[in-house]
Amino acid sequence: MLKEILADLKAYPVIAAIRDIEAVDVALSKPVRCIFMLTGNILDIKYPVTHIKKARKRVFLHVDLLEGIGKDAAGVKYIAEEIKPDGIITTRSNLISSAKSEGIFAIQRVFFLDSQAVDTAVRTIRQVDPDAVEILPGVIPKIIKRMYEKVHHPLIAGGLIEEKKEVSEALEAGAWAVSVSKDDLWNAF
Repeated sequence: MLKEILADLKAYPVIAAIRDIEAVDVALSKPVRCIFMLTGNILDIKYPVTHIKKARKRVFLHVDLLEGIGKDAAGVKYIAEEIKPDGIITTRSNLISSAKSEGIFAIQRVFFLDSQAVDTAVRTIRQVDPDAVEILPGVIPKIIKRMYEKVHHPLIAGGLIEEKKEVSEALEAGAWAVSVSKDDLWNAF
């Protein structure tokens, strides 16, 4: 499954980042292959995940934003066994290992506030070995390039991307894909 997901990220570099479950159908009507669910709770998330997978698209749950499920190994196990997304997104390093042991794709989300945050992220990524890394904000090509040179993991740029030009710049700097919440960019590439 890992190789197939990575191939989809390369072939379809724009990822629909959804903050409202109502936007799932909009994303399914676009040429995106991967969808990041940045919303939901234990009661309402299973249906959209199933709906997305029936449409033969990939779905990743941001577990830090998912309400009603523990942010621990048991929560990840529940997500993998009951909700069945293709993978998770998290800022929590301990959940990366849990996801990988459950056989789902693990995306480490990192925020860059300063150069120390970059160094810390590099150390963490090397230690936990996620399947991919999402960098926020994604509008800083120089940081994307630096991370591309320092870690050998697929990079996803996200956050504050509002124009097609910014998508192109992130991809040119070394990102494999770009997650965007603006639905008019879901047709970008």
